[in-house]
Amino acid sequence: MSHVRIKLLLQISAFVLGFVVSTFSVAQSTYLVQPGDTLQISVWKEPDLTGPVTVHPDGTFTMPLIGQIAASKRTSVQIGDEITEKLIKFVPDAVVSVGLQDTVGSSIYVIGQVNRPGVFVVKQPTDVMQALSLAQGMTAYASKNKIKILRRENGEQKATGFRYGDVAKGSSLEQNILLQNGDVVVVP
Repeated sequence: MSHVRIKLLLQISAFVLGFVVSTFSVAQSTYLVQPGDTLQISVWKEPDLTGPVTVHPDGTFTMPLIGQIAASKRTSVQIGDEITEKLIKFVPDAVVSVGLQDTVGSSIYVIGQVNRPGVFVVKQPTDVMQALSLAQGMTAYASKNKIKILRRENGEQKATGFRYGDVAKGSSLEQNILLQNGDVVVVP
């Protein structure tokens, strides 16, 4: 068997192994890893480099031979590509797969004139309307068209307006953004 065929068989086998070890989904190719998440790393025929790793609070994890890997705010595919690139020096023809084993979820906060204010831990993409639903809707005193979403990016706080009435009617749907970890929905 030629070297190319063997490499192809190894890559296919690693993909199948990665599929069995971790439940792959479309979400894994778009989900951004967070501190506290557990990743399942598989390196074909390298048991010492295979196993679960937990992402540290600083957004990194450490692997034998290659050291620290930045994982936070990256997809499992991006992380796998970096591991492969760094391992190639030590393991020629390394075949790596990275899957999500467990996520801590994102914490979103809904405060103000809602029936159940508080912090909500979500493990799937959640938009503003869904967050309001988690908070069991708004009170009779809520200013439904003056809702703000607070987000901290690069150390700077930003506020984005949200007009519930428009979205509820099916217009201005671009306001119904996906929330990120740490976002605060304020219902005055």
